[in-house]
Amino acid sequence: MHQIRNMAITAACSLALATMPAMAQDKTITLGAAVSVTGKYSTNGGHTRNGYDLAAKVINDMGGVKVGGVSYKIAIKYYDDESTPARGAELAERLIKQDGVKFLLGPYSSGLTKAIAPVTEKYKVPMVEANGASRSIFTKGYKYTFAVLSTSEQYLASAVALAAELAKAAGKDPKTLKLAGAFENDPFSQDIRAGVLDDAKKFGIKVVIDDRLPKELNDMSATLTKVKALKPDILVVSGHSKGAATAIRQISQMKVNVPMLAMTHCDSAKIIKKFGADAENTLCAAQWERTLTYKDSYFGTASDFADLFEKTFKYAPPYQAAESAAAVLVFKDAIERAGSLDPAKVRDALSETKMQTFYGNIDFDATGKNIAKPMVLMQVQGGQYKLVAPQKWAAAKVVHPRPTP
Repeated sequence: MHQIRNMAITAACSLALATMPAMAQDKTITLGAAVSVTGKYSTNGGHTRNGYDLAAKVINDMGGVKVGGVSYKIAIKYYDDESTPARGAELAERLIKQDGVKFLLGPYSSGLTKAIAPVTEKYKVPMVEANGASRSIFTKGYKYTFAVLSTSEQYLASAVALAAELAKAAGKDPKTLKLAGAFENDPFSQDIRAGVLDDAKKFGIKVVIDDRLPKELNDMSATLTKVKALKPDILVVSGHSKGAATAIRQISQMKVNVPMLAMTHCDSAKIIKKFGADAENTLCAAQWERTLTYKDSYFGTASDFADLFEKTFKYAPPYQAAESAAAVLVFKDAIERAGSLDPAKVRDALSETKMQTFYGNIDFDATGKNIAKPMVLMQVQGGQYKLVAPQKWAAAKVVHPRPTP
């Protein structure tokens, strides 16, 4: 893992140099970014930077950004936010006030994004961010923050929609379905809970269990005892990596049978590696997957992006890299439509964005959230993740109901 990280950082540095203007007189648009090079977010900060750099290089190789008949190259000015919100805010202000940067790319994580958004708002500098999913970022009335990713309340909403679709296909009314939810009592998981409850209400699905579980979730036995008694059709779990591992382990130990199990953080919890057959047929929320059929004129398909990323950085692209690359494409599109480098005009163009990228469709609502890209659901099938929902982009048919253990 360390070797991969070192190779990725080396490649990122090379690409960063490639995105800088070759000669002083070159026309350049500089995007600023405070990204975690050190600290607890350094690995995902590296993925974020690699996505930014690859997109900048591809755009530059294809002629750059055209504004008023002039072609500009994209350069990215980075600082290390040290995985600390206060440092991120300080560096955002430095980029704007001292370095004169007019456009910002977001950091990694919701916490860092929350810290930087008030700064960009204060100075009226547009920020396109790709790695801050918290719903609370978009309840402050910010006008200069735009997110390409699906926000946290959408993470497991796709599972509720899938359950309703499957019920209708089987000739059942979704209103006959029962849902059980187990959510860690932290802001991220409570955002997910809000989205699940909203979607359950939309489809008329009855919520029979709505448990808020303690942080550092390591025991779900009380919730699972209720699941055995109430027999819900859907069980959704959000408890970060520890919660995902706890759910798989205890569902197996307690011989809980539920037709649909959906959760977050399957990959980081390594449920396939750790639990093998016990993880089979679990639905896992994901921002992006390389078999999706989205495409654009810069990277081609999602698969084309994945191949180029892997060739460049010597590892398969995680979703953090994909969404980060998409953020740069969004800036390029907005600047060209604005026909100007004036931040206010680019902000207005961003607010009217409607485009498809290899990562997904982009359409920002009034709060700056992307409302055009649903989360996808991967299902563990035969020890591999297979894309099963939304069904129109599925690479495999969903196994439903989950076979009785």
